[in-house]
Amino acid sequence: MQLASGHACNRACAVAAAILDVSLLLCHKRLSHYSDMPMCTMTKLLFAGLMGRVLGNDLGNLDELLTADECVGDSCDLSLRQLRGNKTAQAKTQAEWGSCMSAGCPRDYKPGMHCQCNSRCHDYGNCCRDVASCSADSKPQPTAPTAPTTVTAKSHGIAGHPDPSKTYPSYPGFTLAVVEEFNAPIDLDTDPIWTWSDGGLYEGDVRFVKQQISFSGGKMKITAKPNPGIPTQSCSRAEVFKVDNKPLVSGEFRSRRNMFRYGRYEVRMKAPEVQPGNPDINGNFVATMFVFRDAKFRHWREIDIEVTGDSPTSVTTNVLRADNTEWWSPRIAASRESTLKEGNARAEFHTYGFEWLPNKVTWFIDGKVVREHHGGQPPIPDKSAKVMMNLWIFGPPANFGGKQIHNNRYPMTSEYDWFRFYKWDGETTYPCPGSTSCLTDDDKYMDGNNPCDGQPNYGSWKGKQPCAASCR
Repeated sequence: MQLASGHACNRACAVAAAILDVSLLLCHKRLSHYSDMPMCTMTKLLFAGLMGRVLGNDLGNLDELLTADECVGDSCDLSLRQLRGNKTAQAKTQAEWGSCMSAGCPRDYKPGMHCQCNSRCHDYGNCCRDVASCSADSKPQPTAPTAPTTVTAKSHGIAGHPDPSKTYPSYPGFTLAVVEEFNAPIDLDTDPIWTWSDGGLYEGDVRFVKQQISFSGGKMKITAKPNPGIPTQSCSRAEVFKVDNKPLVSGEFRSRRNMFRYGRYEVRMKAPEVQPGNPDINGNFVATMFVFRDAKFRHWREIDIEVTGDSPTSVTTNVLRADNTEWWSPRIAASRESTLKEGNARAEFHTYGFEWLPNKVTWFIDGKVVREHHGGQPPIPDKSAKVMMNLWIFGPPANFGGKQIHNNRYPMTSEYDWFRFYKWDGETTYPCPGSTSCLTDDDKYMDGNNPCDGQPNYGSWKGKQPCAASCR
């Protein structure tokens, strides 16, 4: 066994290794002095401390090891595993180790890498060569709303349908660009920014139709229910090809074009009640706000906020990135379940949002950071996308959105109070609301929404041209 110092393992190292091998057999025991700590974790930390003294490193303080890495997930093993990795690191040049550009800047130890990009790698001498890119500017920085400023739609030329008399919050490094207050109905056939989808998810039980998006009381409402006889065409412009018959209809409100990229996205919404009058009954639904592009056709780029029917506080955040990939798989996605800290997602409105930057994505619930993704697997999405809001039901397997689908009673309605998009000040290309001036040919590829949107579906897929649907 070769140590970081370059010397062969001495007697102390051999003894320490023997202690580790024997003690790990007792992983499920507990020590009386640290009664809340599994024996395996304790043993690893004691072993790391001993090895640290052998190597002359300051790793002997057990309490420091416990607090420094916060003992969350893999970070419980951070000290030992980084030390272990350092044994072989010297056998490789730094150029062979890997990079933080591809791995991101995680807080914890990242398995499967010869080098690390977390804050502790300097202590163990196994940092990636470009660890400087994980500087203070790119490390997780919780973002909190600043106090409202005098930014108004009238004085700043904000696109969409803002309230001219309203004052909006501002955030350092971002400029408010698009606001929807939903104070009046939006014509989804003629609006320059927004339209509707005629799609239907393969795994879902709903077909999206314009009739299920309504505006009243200063809210946008999306309703899922059994199809009362609304005619649908087998050809979907949004899906490009044919969609099977679905027992339910619902709605998807979306931007016309792939013209949104780096910035801060916020929505204030209320998820549907599974049964009228009782927001605590669980069922199956997915109420969303997200950005999305192409998927199976060319560039799959997606960042989601999904409020689900699992519980009154269930929220899922996702980020996906792949190219020329037809089906979802874990290798293209990173998902995490979060929860509301206070309240009920179905009984009252809550504010959900995310900041999408070139080097990270940060999700918020009611202004508080709930998750950050710094790249790696998958990398940060890099292409412009459409903004979408929808409500859908998974279907009888109920593989996502809540297992208790038998509780569903229709109609089910999600409500949106407002939507805001703040452009990141470092973004120089997008958006171009009401225009196509910022769009490349690639941005326009297969970007149809519905038969009445007036947008040609450029391109082909697997050698086939898109199906034809008529505006009715």
